Amino acid sequence: MTVVSITNSGAQTAVSLNKIHGLLAVQTVVVILVSLNRLGPWTTGYVAANEFLRWVDLLNMLALPLISLVAFYLLKKEVEKGVLVGHGRVHLLLNLAFIVGVYVLGVSYGAHEVTNYLHVRFCPGGAINDLCRIIIFNDDGFSHWLFFAGFVLMNAALLLLQIIFPYRQKIDRRDIIFLVTNGLFIGLGVFANLAFEEIGLDLYVVALLALLSVGVWRVYGRQPLTIYYATAYLFGLAATGVYKVIG
Repeated sequence: MTVVSITNSGAQTAVSLNKIHGLLAVQTVVVILVSLNRLGPWTTGYVAANEFLRWVDLLNMLALPLISLVAFYLLKKEVEKGVLVGHGRVHLLLNLAFIVGVYVLGVSYGAHEVTNYLHVRFCPGGAINDLCRIIIFNDDGFSHWLFFAGFVLMNAALLLLQIIFPYRQKIDRRDIIFLVTNGLFIGLGVFANLAFEEIGLDLYVVALLALLSVGVWRVYGRQPLTIYYATAYLFGLAATGVYKVIG
């Protein structure tokens, strides 16, 4: 489905839900690849003879996040093809939030994957000395804080950009199915992260994004990204809650 609209400058633009579905499907594929990369034995070998990293660490630090971030950027550009509603200053602030989020998220991957490798290989017994204490803090603490900060900034900016560039056409059943399906895969990733590991700050981050997506939906109505985000985070929270109660 394609929407043709007129921008403030009078030029025609087209917002394609087919492109949005495709870009969200890229995130689904990345989630699957990350899971396979983490859980499978085929990427545990060393990248080079000096054993500076394993393939699992390199792929999680460079290849997979890069694919995801490029897709998010293209999604942002697709959303911005609509007509801006409101003040351009809000658009600028959301763009800045997105850029800062991308940078902080990238730093978090660099900090986490390297120190996670060192943690697993050289400090399996915990903080047995100062070096291991520092490595473990960077792996389990500092890099996680950076990741959640960048993740919230980038995704909240995308969700709010959808509001100031609203999709004005009717979202039909086919589109809803695609949005919900992609959202469910992200929700499964959220569930895997929360249900099978010790819950910490990640629970509050997911809850925050779930509340934001539902709040935006209630105030501004149904939009492609509100459907996607609400499905992903509400499903992830609900599935985790059921699993924890039953478990």
